[in-house]
Amino acid sequence: MTTTTPSPRTKVAVIGSGNIGTDLMIKVLRLSESLEIAAMVGIDPASDGLARARRLKVATTHEGIDGLVAMDEFQDVSIVFDATSAGAHRRHDQVLREHGKTVVDLTPAALGPYVVPPVNGGDHVDASNVNMVTCGGQATIPIVAAVNAVTPVHYGEIVASIASRSAGPGTRANIDEFTETTSSAIEKVGGARTGKAIIVLNPAEPPLIMRDTVYCLVGDCDEAAVTASVEDMVARVRTYVPGYRLKQKVQFERVPADDPLHALAAPGADEALKVSVFLEVEGAAHYLPAYAGNLDIMTSAALRTAERMAALPHSRLRSSGGTPITTEVAAR
Repeated sequence: MTTTTPSPRTKVAVIGSGNIGTDLMIKVLRLSESLEIAAMVGIDPASDGLARARRLKVATTHEGIDGLVAMDEFQDVSIVFDATSAGAHRRHDQVLREHGKTVVDLTPAALGPYVVPPVNGGDHVDASNVNMVTCGGQATIPIVAAVNAVTPVHYGEIVASIASRSAGPGTRANIDEFTETTSSAIEKVGGARTGKAIIVLNPAEPPLIMRDTVYCLVGDCDEAAVTASVEDMVARVRTYVPGYRLKQKVQFERVPADDPLHALAAPGADEALKVSVFLEVEGAAHYLPAYAGNLDIMTSAALRTAERMAALPHSRLRSSGGTPITTEVAAR
């Protein structure tokens, strides 16, 4: 009789039992063939995330990072996702580094290099800490990079509009870090000479799904090539975020020399062209409503990044036997 041995999986832990952390836990359980959730960590013993984790037979602690370190499961954990806040992450990173753990940071703390999977996902697989930028960054930086791959982007501006209901306490506490981190990543990862990020919390009822607008100021270029590059990038993002899509065709507009916007072009540039890309991100509704595409793209990007890390030989990553998906997860 032939038996099938489960593929070895890399054990991970999630710090943060709020919306992002819980959605990430569900994704690991339901979608990943290479990762195994070993622990869920929070600070509120009554949180829905910890309660759900217990129902799914995942080890939990409500004593934060110290509780995680004290858990028996911690020894076998290789990758830790931090879905708390920029301020809390600084201590978490210090503690986890001391224990040789790899950290995937979903806060805007930006202690490690920025990672946007379809742009530079393979560049930092050996880093001890990688930063997932922000939800707006994950949605828009691929587009800036796609334009920049065809023609230099002098100025890149993104506007991320998300449902107010999908912005929890952590998101609201990190608004300043959101704009700073995203602006920086537009330049460092997207390739723009200058980057600017704006976030809008839309209070509309019923809640609207995430909408993102990307403006790139470039010189004269091959418009067909830019359009093809953007469409190819959208297809690449859709491989791990199925609800990611263009709302309409890529738009091009000439910027006259007397237009104030022209001043943002490269010094001495005669031609200036504004490229406008309009996006929509619908969530997969693994844990949260479909309108929370901003959270879905963050957790999906973090999952893709950790899986890429686990797929390569790495001194910090240890594997364990596979764990079957539980009934509750399989039914979602």
